[in-house]
Amino acid sequence: MQDFTDIALECARKNVKNNAHISQLIEIRRAESCDNNSVEELHDGELLSCESKTESSARKVREEAVPLFSTSFDPLADANKRYHGPPVLLGVVRDGEKFDFCMCNPPFFETMEESGLNPKTSCGGTPEEMICPGGEKAFITRIIEDSAVLNQSFRWYTSMVGRKSNLKSLISKLREVGVTMVKTTEFVQGQTCRWGLAWSFVPPVRKIISRHVAEKNIISFMLEGLQRQFSAIHVLQSIESFFRTCGASSEMNASSFTVDITASIDHCNAILNNELQAIDEATSCEHVPETSNSSSSLHPHSYGLSFRISVYQQIPGTLLVKGSLQHRDNPVSGAFSLIIQRLEEDLKYKFCR
Repeated sequence: MQDFTDIALECARKNVKNNAHISQLIEIRRAESCDNNSVEELHDGELLSCESKTESSARKVREEAVPLFSTSFDPLADANKRYHGPPVLLGVVRDGEKFDFCMCNPPFFETMEESGLNPKTSCGGTPEEMICPGGEKAFITRIIEDSAVLNQSFRWYTSMVGRKSNLKSLISKLREVGVTMVKTTEFVQGQTCRWGLAWSFVPPVRKIISRHVAEKNIISFMLEGLQRQFSAIHVLQSIESFFRTCGASSEMNASSFTVDITASIDHCNAILNNELQAIDEATSCEHVPETSNSSSSLHPHSYGLSFRISVYQQIPGTLLVKGSLQHRDNPVSGAFSLIIQRLEEDLKYKFCR
């Protein structure tokens, strides 16, 4: 914890003792100053001490790091806006430890006066919780620098961000230290907006779907960090265009936010091979026989796949996209998972950059 006080630590220790059934799963570690590499640890009510071996690596990274505010004309002002407190993660994490994620609610402000400038979103707290030199931007930057040393010790590093204007520079800093993945999202509660920032050094793994894996007739994925100028209807229109460009038959229902797709085997191959063919409507009709019944009554065993894509609004900036296969016993239904995966890649490239 970085916003700690003696009272906060005592309360945390009491909370652990009062929950005996999980006390063995909780450790409270207190990081000391940068000049003192020792770490005090509260485990099951006992104060322990341990040593960290990562400080030499951290010192090297800090010496080689490019200053965050390198475009400023006032070096003294730059120094004042950097975080000079104890490490946020270094020294707390021991060598060889691995964690799924870490999370942080940083001090948002540089001064207590700044914290009360917006009465609609002002919040209460102690100076230790709410302020630090450079505010949240400097504090989160220190976490980023720590994460560059710890690297894959955490699968995901996460932090709350109070000002959207800080996201751009923080993401640039993340690219600078060589992260492999960056995710953002928006949290809205009443009149208060906050943003979530997550990053990882773990190489992304491309999904390889085995032919022997049980086939699913419903597959979904999330579109997170949707750019503000786009909405669900834009995504829906892009889905329809994605399949029509490959020659498949598609019918969009804007009121229910669905697109019904009928794709022949040739169309499926075109999608999977990324062969975006300019097939006009007349040509595409050659693959779909005329019938007085709806597309759901087509014979899927002979004519490929029939499925529905639905788009759901989750929270601002996040959509759920779900694909539902109409005939699971179709012998080519194994291609459905691959097609949805290709659609996911296309939509994320267009809307989530």
